[in-house]
Amino acid sequence: MRPPLPPFTKESAAQKVRAAEDGWNGKNAEKVSLAYSEDSVWRNRDTFVSGRAEIVEFLTNKWNTERDYRLVKELFAFTDNRIAVRYAYEYQNELGQWFRAYGNENWEFNAEGLMTRRYASINDLAIQESERLLVWEEGPRPQDYASLSELGL
Repeated sequence: MRPPLPPFTKESAAQKVRAAEDGWNGKNAEKVSLAYSEDSVWRNRDTFVSGRAEIVEFLTNKWNTERDYRLVKELFAFTDNRIAVRYAYEYQNELGQWFRAYGNENWEFNAEGLMTRRYASINDLAIQESERLLVWEEGPRPQDYASLSELGL
């Protein structure tokens, strides 16, 4: 079981979103993969991923190439077992160029609260380091840090 469990309320869906954000900001691919079903299916940009082993490989590669990764997610909509999320994250590539990525995800969960499907559409915008908005110590976003809406993103 991976609480909160469906059917979601506005409060439990928001908790699920924050838990996902915290997990991804922790950058532990093995731990993050446990939030997904064994047969979870993803579409991430132009990459298709299936199952936990591929999720671990994908996330490991992602966080090895997207340095200084910081993510903020926000609940957009929900139903009984689905959640729509919008988010932004910032990272630096291996050449030192900073980017802000804007994305939307659609999630579907099983009765145990594990994500079975994740569909992500993401666009990258090159930014200057001085334009960064997601600046906190590595790890989860502090509870009192501005939300996506508060940041104007």
